[in-house]
Formats: sequence, C-alpha cells, structure tokens
Amino acid sequence: MGQEASSASVYDTIDAMLRYTVILIPEDEGGYSVEVPALPGCYTQGQTKEEAISMAKEAIELYLESCQAHNEVIPQESGIESLTVAVREPVA
Repeated sequence: MGQEASSASVYDTIDAMLRYTVILIPEDEGGYSVEVPALPGCYTQGQTKEEAISMAKEAIELYLESCQAHNEVIPQESGIESLTVAVREPVA
C-alpha cells in the first residue's frame, strides 16, 4: 500500500512539471543562442546543442525562482506552435 502512494506521488510530480518551448539559433561563430518565448527576457547560450538545452533548463528554473521570490505569476506556455514554411526565393 505504501508503494502505491509513493508511485502516485512520482506521477503527480511529473504531471506538475512545467513545459516551455525553447528556440535554438545556430550562431555563425559556433554554438547556439537560446530563446524562451513564453518568458520575456529569458535567453542563454551553449557551445553544443546539448549544452544549450541544459543552459535553457537552468535559465528557466532561475526565471521561475525569481518570479516566485517576487510574488509574480509564473508564466505558462500558451498555444505556441512551431512550424517551418517554404517560400519562393526572390528573383533578381
């Protein structure tokens, strides 16, 4: 019985996790810049894609901690949709 309550807590924690879209932008000089559209001013960078993602998670956590410390509402992701569109190249 104790195990059932324990596993339910784990699932509750997973369900309570916030999810944010991050945009990775390859930089000409190498590495990636990262933007979190739902969190104004939340930017970071990393030398590799993995490092950029790790830095984004840390930046998001710090942003949310700051919101909490200042009694501000924690922004929620709201309907951001990402897609790629194809357009014709201009003809000279």
